[in-house]
Amino acid sequence: MEPLKIGLSARLLYPDPRRVFLPTKTVQYLEQSVANWVMSGEVLAFMIPEMSLASPHLPANVTVRDFANALDGLLLQGGNDISPEMYGEKPLNPAWAGDPIRDRYEIALFEEFVRQGKPVFGVCRGCQLINVALGGTLYQDIETQLPGKLSHRDDAQYDKIIHSTRILENTWLASMYPKATVVRTNSIHHQAVKDLGRGLVVEARSEPDGIIEAVRWEGESFVLGVQWHPEFMDPRDPDLLDGKAMLDAFLCASADRKLTGMASPVQTAKAA
Repeated sequence: MEPLKIGLSARLLYPDPRRVFLPTKTVQYLEQSVANWVMSGEVLAFMIPEMSLASPHLPANVTVRDFANALDGLLLQGGNDISPEMYGEKPLNPAWAGDPIRDRYEIALFEEFVRQGKPVFGVCRGCQLINVALGGTLYQDIETQLPGKLSHRDDAQYDKIIHSTRILENTWLASMYPKATVVRTNSIHHQAVKDLGRGLVVEARSEPDGIIEAVRWEGESFVLGVQWHPEFMDPRDPDLLDGKAMLDAFLCASADRKLTGMASPVQTAKAA
């Protein structure tokens, strides 16, 4: 069978006169680590462009549905805050206003891939996006709204800040990592899942403060979100959780959907 085609949502940079490259243009990009992590499963990775900003050259007839038709699965990569507008709130701080253009674009992608029963995997912002797309809410800032919790973001350390994460009993993640209960994951976020979206269950929480770190959809197709960045963690480091089992399961569900035309829920998808 030809390699799977996995779509990855784009990160967006808007015009900025202070930027040396393309200061008057919107830039869409795919972070290298996440592309390589997906392709480590021997699949092809494709960035799905945001199209509403393409005027005056906006395609007249190409839609999100066309991208979902052509691809086998969707990975929502990390990036900027999600706008509180998406879950019916106002920003508590102007700095947390987020990116509603990207939000709408990714929610449309998410909804179409789910409608077609094609797997979705969310990383960091992607995990939060899944929750919001299903009607959930977020803590706009952990330090402000949950004082006393762990520091989940340190710009100086970035992907090197690590904390403990507890995989909850009798969950799908527990079946993927049967020998692990408390694991170590990186942490690059100041926002977090608050109220769960429709059909979502919690798979893991940070230790000891209990912030939600992974969610799974109990619907008809594979939808999984993790708050950490498995693509940034060295699989050779025994102190860190290896994301290969999750990636394999996502790609296995994508292959099943491609082969059979039938969706594979997370709870029944098996790692390759």
